[in-house]
Amino acid sequence: MMWFLLEALAAYLIGSVSGSLVVGKFRHVDIRESGSGNAGGTNAFRTQGLRFALGVVLIDVGKGALAAGLVPWLGGALAGPHAAPAWAPLACGFMAVVGHCFPVWHGFRGGKGAATAVGALLVIQPIVLIPMILTWLFVLVVTGWVGLATIISALTLIPAFAWWDGPGPEFTFAIVLAAFIVFMHRSNIRKLIAGTENRFERIRIVNWFGRD
Repeated sequence: MMWFLLEALAAYLIGSVSGSLVVGKFRHVDIRESGSGNAGGTNAFRTQGLRFALGVVLIDVGKGALAAGLVPWLGGALAGPHAAPAWAPLACGFMAVVGHCFPVWHGFRGGKGAATAVGALLVIQPIVLIPMILTWLFVLVVTGWVGLATIISALTLIPAFAWWDGPGPEFTFAIVLAAFIVFMHRSNIRKLIAGTENRFERIRIVNWFGRD
């Protein structure tokens, strides 16, 4: 149990390395002081542009995969199989998402967890990313709301894991992860209800064709 707790802690610390703040060091900017104040990829794109946001997303996805894949493997290699039970990647992946949202290295002010969750899912069950990403793209181009697209795509994890894995630790992981991501987007939900949520108008399908 002690080894597993160390693995979970290591995953959290890896997740606490915020991509936007690491990349921001090179530009001498803190995106938490701009736009929505969030340290995630969407705010990075809105305030700093595409190249900055791509760097952020690569780091945030990568740390999720690292936490879910490498950390349990190292635990098993160093202390034997008992140090990395079958559900260790699930717990470590989730702890990386928690670390991203509440990073100890950055004053517990982080992002909302979606990119890091994608990285963890690449290791845990990559097939579920297909409906998740397709749903995200569909909702985004129809509505222009990134937050809504992320919320709905996160919820697709529940039926996707139910279909591929059935009842068990993976299904429980899907429920907990989806609920956590929805919780982290509670400000977006409030803005949607109030009608003040920002849209990416250029990406909406209704704006793809010029008007005479």
